[in-house]
Amino acid sequence: MVRSARLWFAGAKYHVTSRGIRRNSLFYDDEDYEKYLNLVEETRKQYPFILHSFCLMTNHTHLQIETLESPLSIIMKNLNTKYAKFFNKKYDYSGHVFEKRYGAELLNSPEYEIDVSKYIHLNPVSAGMVNLPEEYPWSSYRAYIDLKGIPLIEPQPILSYFPHPQTQHYQQYMKSRWDDKFFWEDGKLYMGEKVML
Repeated sequence: MVRSARLWFAGAKYHVTSRGIRRNSLFYDDEDYEKYLNLVEETRKQYPFILHSFCLMTNHTHLQIETLESPLSIIMKNLNTKYAKFFNKKYDYSGHVFEKRYGAELLNSPEYEIDVSKYIHLNPVSAGMVNLPEEYPWSSYRAYIDLKGIPLIEPQPILSYFPHPQTQHYQQYMKSRWDDKFFWEDGKLYMGEKVML
């Protein structure tokens, strides 16, 4: 069966997921997580893109990517192939490391971009791995709340949807319930009676 072509255009934004084969672990130790992030950076230098958020779970990954001049398929093929080679060599495995093709959802609105960022950063909390998203070391959440230390990440496009102080409002949004009522005004996200989050 022929695979259907994925929609791509310069500036397309995606929520990209990759899962270990048979839901097996992709990361066994810190070196594995660090290697994956190094390969993300290496891939970004070769095929430039903007990484808005990420979370590396034990057996799957989440990347929020904005493409520039290279199709997502080339970016992900480069990244996943290099990581699979590293993984198989390190653990003396052979065969597939990732389960089928990566998943990619096109993000077609600011609301969706913000929701996906929240979903990605809350993944370790939802899985019961940590109590707070800032406790998980293998996500971009800390780059959003203190704007330090993760050169891979461009948090400002997402933070720009929040009034100042943006990091504080993003944190409050992360703590809000999914059914809280939000509204947009002048390109900014508000909750309730224009009382920010």
